[in-house]
Amino acid sequence: MKINKLTIRGYQYAYLDLGQGIPWLFIHGFPLNHRMWLPVAERMQGAVRAIVPDLRGFGQSEASPGIVTMADFADDLAGLLDALGIRQPAIICGLSMGGYIAFEFWFRHRERVAGLVLCDTRAAADTPEMAQHRQATAERVLQEGPAFLAEAMLPRLIGPATFHQQPELAQQLRQQIESANPAGVAAAARGMAQRRDMQPALSQITCPSLVLVGSQDVISPPAEMRAMAEAIPKARFVEIPDAGHIAPLENPGLVTAAFLEFLDQVASAGEK
Repeated sequence: MKINKLTIRGYQYAYLDLGQGIPWLFIHGFPLNHRMWLPVAERMQGAVRAIVPDLRGFGQSEASPGIVTMADFADDLAGLLDALGIRQPAIICGLSMGGYIAFEFWFRHRERVAGLVLCDTRAAADTPEMAQHRQATAERVLQEGPAFLAEAMLPRLIGPATFHQQPELAQQLRQQIESANPAGVAAAARGMAQRRDMQPALSQITCPSLVLVGSQDVISPPAEMRAMAEAIPKARFVEIPDAGHIAPLENPGLVTAAFLEFLDQVASAGEK
């Protein structure tokens, strides 16, 4: 597939633009890239226009030093939609850090959101201890590179069933993490440490919403995500069996089915 590139807010962004239909923006997690969404995006391109970017500092997109906040990422993505001539509201779909960015996109650009998909993510801000850990991660990745992150994160990113039944996925994720740009990883880690607490705003999210989680997710557990869904007025909750924190990569068939059902819900809401 051809990777396209555009300059967005002063930085070169790499992205895929697949299919036709309502725009569906896929936002990847940390410290991954657009490839984590490919199994789902490829399945959905017959029903939506799938926009699948590498975030600033990840994959083939240009990095910026220092800190990139969730607001920076959200505004980058709004600029990408502008550059692509997409004016109609889009479905904004994010996983993990991508979910933090999706929340921020809704907060800053809610008139552009036709639907919100929150996968394996959290509404709460970091605790002081977690924020300090992210700052330490940023310093270490600049000194050593990202290989240590693969060792630390892989056992928590995918569920035990995936680890045993699909060992090639673990290897794919390892490659994504080890090839990540240290400057981009550090900037995003610092940005996550500063993100806003979205819990007080959940009741204000009135667009159609889907909250999806892997049943074996230990980072954003199903109970926490179910409570998030219950706090969002129009949210539907879906739990994907035998999947961990990267549910769309671990079980793309079931996730795609849930996404297509949600697409029908968004279309019905638009007709009212």
